[in-house]
Amino acid sequence: MTETKWERLVSGLLKAELKLRGLSYADLVEKLAAIGVDEKEANISNKLSRGRFSAVFFAQCLKAIGSQRLKFD
Repeated sequence: MTETKWERLVSGLLKAELKLRGLSYADLVEKLAAIGVDEKEANISNKLSRGRFSAVFFAQCLKAIGSQRLKFD
């Protein structure tokens, strides 16, 4: 799998987790702030559009939205 495909996969996973919970990017900003992570809605949108973000950001998002599992397929 190419790097671009991996980026799309990981971005899609995070977007799917948000959608499953009925959360918007604005909601994610609030939930991240609650765990001490300062992000702007526009930055989140850009990161998820590009598919390029750190594993730390990915983990922070999953923690903030209460995800306890991750399924790759």
